[in-house]
Amino acid sequence: MNNDASDSLFDELSPDHPGDWALSLSVPADPGHRDELRAGGKSSGDALAPAWDSFFEHIGTDGLADLSRRNDNLQRQIRDNGVTYNVYADASAGLQRPWALDLFPMLVSPQDWAQIETGVLQRTRLLNAIMGDLYGERELLKRALLPAALVQGHPGYLRSMQGVKPPGDTWLHIVGFDLAHGPDGRWWVVGQRTQAPSGLGYLLENRIAIARQFPKAFAGMKVQRLAASYRALMEGIKRMCPEGENARIALLTPGPYNETYFEHAYLARYLGLTLVEGNDLTVRDQRLYLKTLSGLEPVHALIKRLDDEWLDPLELRSDSRLG
Repeated sequence: MNNDASDSLFDELSPDHPGDWALSLSVPADPGHRDELRAGGKSSGDALAPAWDSFFEHIGTDGLADLSRRNDNLQRQIRDNGVTYNVYADASAGLQRPWALDLFPMLVSPQDWAQIETGVLQRTRLLNAIMGDLYGERELLKRALLPAALVQGHPGYLRSMQGVKPPGDTWLHIVGFDLAHGPDGRWWVVGQRTQAPSGLGYLLENRIAIARQFPKAFAGMKVQRLAASYRALMEGIKRMCPEGENARIALLTPGPYNETYFEHAYLARYLGLTLVEGNDLTVRDQRLYLKTLSGLEPVHALIKRLDDEWLDPLELRSDSRLG
């Protein structure tokens, strides 16, 4: 939506339905591109998609006329909260670049989300089973369902992990997926990241920031809340610890120069975890401990935010001091 031209257009247009107003102000997507705003995803459509029609109905014409101020508030909130994504290659932007966030949310219908949830859960179970087999019985290799050279020659394959059995046979606690619309408008998984995926902190900050700009729409549309997902993650980790609810969990970060360090600190604060770097930890008698002023304290679970090869200088990269 073109906010710069909105003030003059608001004086000329006065439809009864806010959605019609929004549609008249929007710029159609280029031919061949999906138009999220319009019904059917086509830029030639003359009606809003149902979710967007409901969104604009909730914010009303006053909300449409106030978009510039809300966008200014959003950008100010991003700056005040220090939300950054560190960029090493962009000298002009400096190391810490403010997080880029659109004013309007991405609306996903309950029906689409049900399809996404089913698909990503299925793929996560498959990926976890593959990990368990490749570091365990290796039936996939014995039956030639996967080429041995593809697995053992992969730079991400860690021979020192062969035979290791994680608690609950769970290799993947957090997985990130890249999603895109297919030609038929359905959601497709186009990629995944299983190794210390980023996003959980930015996701939460995005939701809070946008919800503050459109509180009536978020309440009226009954947007699904996120807190239960984070609570389930922590409860699942604690169930795998012998100490249960009393387990001490730490979040391992490579440090403040990592590109997503903001997220590491944000997540640790939100989840009530101890944020640690490699030098804060030590291993004694095959147990992990946190160094404190009062002595060593046991760490029962560790959420790592660095790739596997940097985790252990003894078994993996000897030049790494991050793990």
